Amino acid sequence: MNDARAAFFGGMLLLTLCVVAAGLVFGWPHAAITALSFCVYFLLRQMQEIGRLLDWVRQPLGTPPPVAMGDGVWDMVFGGLTRHHRDSMLERHQLNLALDRFRLAAEALPDGVVILDDAQQIEWMNRQAGLCLSLHATADVGTRILHLLREPEFQIYLADPNNFDHALLLSTTRSPGRFLQLQMMPFSAGRSLLLVRDTTQLVRMSTMRRDFVANVSHELKTPLTVTLGFLEALEDAPAETPPEERAHYVQMASTQARRMQSLIEDLLTLSMLETDAQPKDECVDLLKLIESVLADAQALSKNQHEILLEIDSPVIIIHGDKSELHSALLNLASNAVHYTPAGGRIVLHWRILETGEGELGVTDNGIGIALSDIDRLTERFFRTDRGRARVGNASGTGLGLAIAKQVVERHHSKLMIRSVLGQGSTFCIVFPADRLA
Repeated sequence: MNDARAAFFGGMLLLTLCVVAAGLVFGWPHAAITALSFCVYFLLRQMQEIGRLLDWVRQPLGTPPPVAMGDGVWDMVFGGLTRHHRDSMLERHQLNLALDRFRLAAEALPDGVVILDDAQQIEWMNRQAGLCLSLHATADVGTRILHLLREPEFQIYLADPNNFDHALLLSTTRSPGRFLQLQMMPFSAGRSLLLVRDTTQLVRMSTMRRDFVANVSHELKTPLTVTLGFLEALEDAPAETPPEERAHYVQMASTQARRMQSLIEDLLTLSMLETDAQPKDECVDLLKLIESVLADAQALSKNQHEILLEIDSPVIIIHGDKSELHSALLNLASNAVHYTPAGGRIVLHWRILETGEGELGVTDNGIGIALSDIDRLTERFFRTDRGRARVGNASGTGLGLAIAKQVVERHHSKLMIRSVLGQGSTFCIVFPADRLA
């Protein structure tokens, strides 16, 4: 500003000196004409620069200012505007970078984030929030959140800011079967953050844990009650009770005690599998392992089933824990025996897939499994509602498939289940190619 003022007064002083000099040399009429001509030129020049300045003001935000058409005051004015524009663009660029970093950080969060204005309209949301709430990150921006989530519990929660001190557990109709934890966090300018966390897995795990405790109690209570009943009958039996009847009581109590022992052993096995960090890395001769399981399955079947081997590949060495793999395959074979009527056919197979993976499986033509039950089949103590009752008098702990799944996951493999109700089932362990020798 001081430089512009000095330049202006310097120009006026120069004009005054020129007029005085022209008056002394050519006379004062000529000096007046010269001064008038200079003033007209000066005014036209100012109008031209002001017009250029007004044209720039009408341009979109971010348009660079014009360059002065000469030296002087306007050169300093447009130079100052250029510097200010450059600084503003740099600051704007830095703000955009900070905003991009914020958005990238918000997108990387495992939880959903929704920014709401003072009217509870959506200003922005990250991808996780869209997935959890079944919202569109672009189309739903500008819509009131209550128009999209119409659950009464959520409306009551938003109506009272005192509720924001705690989270709301909600199951929305937009995402059936999904459980969410929502919490509002007000911040500046009347805006709020709505934090969304998907707790579906936690709810399911809590339910499974609760069911597991109930099932263990039930599975132990039944044989324990029977055992105590036979022991009490034996204790209260009169002296003249026949020895064969006493022996029957002892045998039944012993059977139930062995059932409890099997259940406890399976529970300990599951606990060991879940807490042990890594399985052994042995070179397992798969052919010997399959033959051993075949012999066990035939003994369990008591020659009531046709049990066969199908080996389609010479690659029979797998890196893994021999005892764990034997346990997993034996559980699959035992299930096939238990759920296949007498005279049925059971096949233990091994093949190399086109992907280079190895498939070890058990196929039967037994009673099969309903499609709706397959996903839950490996849960502990899971019982199907119908069509999956054990054949004959065979009994188990209900933990065999849970153990098999745990072993398979510890070997970084996959347990595949295919079944048609009434036609049979196939249980396959698919090993990655890097486990095959």
